[in-house]
Amino acid sequence: MKHAALGDGVTRERLIAWYREGRARTEMLFRIPIAEAYYDRPIALRNPIVFYEGHIPAFAVNTLIKLGLHQSGIDEEYEVLFARGIDPEDETRVKSPTDLWPTRDEVQAYGRAADKMIEHALCEGAIDDESPFTVLEHEQMHQETLLYMFHNLPYERKVDPGLRGGTEQPRNRATEQLISIPRGVATLGATREEIGFGWDNEFPSMRVDVDAFSIQKHNVTNGEYLEFVKATGAPAPHFWEQRDGEWYWRGMFALVPLPLSSPVYVMHDEATAYATWRGMRLPTEEEYHRAAFGTPSGEERLHPWGNELPDATRGNFDFANWDPVPVGSYPSGASAWGVHDLVGNGWEWTSTIFDGFPGFEAMKSYELYSADFFDGCHYVLKGASPVTAKELVRRSFRNWFRPNYPYVFATFRCVLSS
Repeated sequence: MKHAALGDGVTRERLIAWYREGRARTEMLFRIPIAEAYYDRPIALRNPIVFYEGHIPAFAVNTLIKLGLHQSGIDEEYEVLFARGIDPEDETRVKSPTDLWPTRDEVQAYGRAADKMIEHALCEGAIDDESPFTVLEHEQMHQETLLYMFHNLPYERKVDPGLRGGTEQPRNRATEQLISIPRGVATLGATREEIGFGWDNEFPSMRVDVDAFSIQKHNVTNGEYLEFVKATGAPAPHFWEQRDGEWYWRGMFALVPLPLSSPVYVMHDEATAYATWRGMRLPTEEEYHRAAFGTPSGEERLHPWGNELPDATRGNFDFANWDPVPVGSYPSGASAWGVHDLVGNGWEWTSTIFDGFPGFEAMKSYELYSADFFDGCHYVLKGASPVTAKELVRRSFRNWFRPNYPYVFATFRCVLSS
């Protein structure tokens, strides 16, 4: 087995440690909603909170135990009830799989039984190359999407479990500074030999020619987007709130004065409108790759900063903060061209419709993971947010969402064709 985040080798001990760390973080996150909020649906387009505490262990059992090892699960009813989330176009299409959810004690008891079964399989089972990492990364991805939901909970229905948060630190920088990127080649995706495990939409590798373009050194900030709102009368982003004529940022655990030098979080539709207003556009996926991983010498890096594994000095990711911090706060994470924050502080919207690369094959451990969303209605995002696990930070990783989904920790920067 091989994984890009475990450069010096994969052992059963490391898999078990990764699993336990993931479960501990998930348990911490489920302490955020107060007990009375357990059946709340903070985002109307998603299932209630109870579903996700059952979904994560049920997915692990369905994927590793039943599909991977061809063994019996724990509770067939639960493993159907908690099998899969929803992604409807609008609220009118939301249908709960049941109106009768188990109690929290019952859900947590199932989770404990699943933990024992999964750890035993990781320790003793004839596991294949794909299923363990599918389970491990699936939980990490849900930790982030859980926080999209918990962010939307009213402050009185959640508590801060203790992680530090970002604070505004005014920075002097050139507004909307553009960096020229010459024509060159970008590698999208990866090969199994290069990274080992990856989700099916990351394969196979493909090299594409990218024309010269210019890209903003920093993400568009709240301050810059505020100019757009004032000039055009555009609606404010979901993460803003206005009180008595003053703008505030709806942080994870507190409403704070709008941090003008932090990146704005917006929908794809809003990012496109801003870029058009500025006479620019959103980057394509290949332009992002060229700006993030390309170099003047023609070589490509594994990460914007080089080939070293991600760490706390490179960007605002891996739960470094609950909220974004001012742009340019991690200079050691800049790309070879000097473009900042390409990984961390917010996912980066691209103009690329989510689809498989030529030669795409659905993964055996999760056949519907990507293919269900090759519908022309989702856009590719790259990079990472403050609450993206470091194990998900790799060049080939792709995220995707609908253009009008307002809850994602997603920012953007603009480009100009040369």
